[in-house]
Amino acid sequence: MIMPWLITLLTVVSVFFLDRWENKYIRSLFDWVPAILLAYIIPAIISHLGGVDYSQDEIHDFSRDYFIPLAIVAVMSSLSLGQLRSIGWKPILLFVSGSFFIALFPVLPAFLLPESDLVTQTLISEGYWKGIPPIVGGWIGGSTSQLVLKELVECPESIFLSVLVMDNILVNIWTILMFQSIKGSNALNTFFRITDRGIPESLRMNRMKTIRPWLTFVLLLGTVILVNQFVYSFIGKVILLSIIGLAVSNLWPRWNFQFALKAGAILILIVMAVLGLKLQFATLGFNTSFLGFMVIWLGGHFIFTVIIAKLLNVNMAWVPIASMANVGGIATAPAVTAAYEKKWMPHAVVLAILSMATGTFWGMLTIYLLKISF
Repeated sequence: MIMPWLITLLTVVSVFFLDRWENKYIRSLFDWVPAILLAYIIPAIISHLGGVDYSQDEIHDFSRDYFIPLAIVAVMSSLSLGQLRSIGWKPILLFVSGSFFIALFPVLPAFLLPESDLVTQTLISEGYWKGIPPIVGGWIGGSTSQLVLKELVECPESIFLSVLVMDNILVNIWTILMFQSIKGSNALNTFFRITDRGIPESLRMNRMKTIRPWLTFVLLLGTVILVNQFVYSFIGKVILLSIIGLAVSNLWPRWNFQFALKAGAILILIVMAVLGLKLQFATLGFNTSFLGFMVIWLGGHFIFTVIIAKLLNVNMAWVPIASMANVGGIATAPAVTAAYEKKWMPHAVVLAILSMATGTFWGMLTIYLLKISF
């Protein structure tokens, strides 16, 4: 059927240009409803109004074989490991500790509260445990990891949309709180007697001429086609493409990092639009118990990173920066950072890209732990 492809194309083009339209009303919309969520909802609305079910269309198989793998290798190939050295080991360790908490905290209720309604009813009976890995992927790795983990854990569409809505609400509130938190970093430094408040050295950007965008895309597509010929396991493809992406970006000086990152962002919109064709609004629910669990989860993440920052004696400004690099992503992390020190913005971007590169693997760990816990 050609209709699902047309709906997907219309959605991606519309969201892409609306997201770049400098209109105050449109900007206000995207402040609260991010492009990725809009790309997911629009196809569902069109399908619902047309009374057509596209959940079994072949476009979903195509997305799994090409769109998702392309997004993975594109995002992974946008990370330069050499840029991490200029940040310093303390902020990176703080960032990793935040990722560690996000990935492992969801498993604790199974051990600490095994007979609670949250575990027996919400997570097990209603199946919300399958919504946890996409949250881990979304918070640590962003949309690409979120989509990959959704497929790996086979999260139902109804739970996935419910998780997306709750996640969107919390992340918007969290971003506001992190803006306020970073402004009070100096006061926290004084309170916790932090002595190491230094500014990291500036990033040394590669000025070498990069390969052309069209050639970058051809190489990315060729890699996916080649991997599809020899690897049939979806997990195997994810791991192999991640390794190839990192290898290309760090061994080829002329690799086009910027185009790879932009291509990954567009591919994510495409994947979300395709997934939206599966969504049935009649199955949508909103679980307040799970939302409360997410609030505790996110709050615990912040407290844990504050403790680690104190132990490392590192500037408390890195706590909201690391948190937004994990939870917010490549757009909000530098924005929050600019509220404290604009010179740190490139470092926030690098941490956010590192988050995108590692989110899927943290989520795989979460899936493994959840399966042996429930």
